[in-house]
This record gives sequence, C-alpha cells and structure tokens, in this order.
Amino acid sequence: MPEYTAVAAQTVAANQNVLFTEAPIPCTKGLVTHRAGSGLFNLRGNCSQCRVRYKVDFIGNIAVSTGGTPGPISIAIAVDGEPLPSSVATVTPAAAGAFFNVAASEYVDVTKGCCVSLSIRNVSGEAIDVRNANLIITRVC
Repeated sequence: MPEYTAVAAQTVAANQNVLFTEAPIPCTKGLVTHRAGSGLFNLRGNCSQCRVRYKVDFIGNIAVSTGGTPGPISIAIAVDGEPLPSSVATVTPAAAGAFFNVAASEYVDVTKGCCVSLSIRNVSGEAIDVRNANLIITRVC
C-alpha cells in the first residue's frame, strides 16, 4: 500500500497533473512505479489471475490561484490520460487563495501483463493551487 504526497503548495495549470514529491511509503514490490517530482504513476498487472484491482484514494486541498477568477474548480483521478467522471471533486471558492479539502476514490483494474497510467488532474478551466496532496494506492485483489 504505497503512499505519495506533495505537502508544499503548487500551481497546477488547467488539464495538467498534480506533481508528487515524496513517497513516505514507497511500493517495494514493483507494482506501482513513480519518479519523485512527477505526476504520473504506473500500475502493473503482475498476477496469476486475469486482472489486478487497485483502490486509489486521493485527498488534498485546492484553491483558485492568485489572480484567478473565483468560481467552481475541480480535480479528478485520471487513467491513461482520461479523467474518470465519477472521481471529479468540485468546490466553489468565493475568493482566490481560499483552500477547500477534496477527496476522490476509484477502483482501477489492470489486465494481467499490462500497465495503466494514473494521475491526479486539474480538470478546471483555469490554474488551481494544490497543497497537502496525498495519494494512497492499495492492491485489492
């Protein structure tokens, strides 16, 4: 059950990924690979069954970036570059810099012998600030 974090505030442009800088609990089995400072994770389908199922949990704080227009902002779990609609977390700050806590959770299946790319993506139409980002990936079966 690896955990990846990015505590410091970062500005994430529209349609870009949150960058994770630390791995307090890294994956030691090679099932989840990540390069520190990157926003991409690879989930591997190493198993004796037809697929591997992972539970992906994201929690963090988001705000409209300084100079941005207050209004709805969203973040989502993306698989192979596509945001999963059921994972979209939306808040509506009244002012730039007003942080809100958001969370998203999804099950991701990886076919035996394949890999899936995973990221946390800003699906807003403008840049947002993200801080205290926390991603936990658990192999379920």
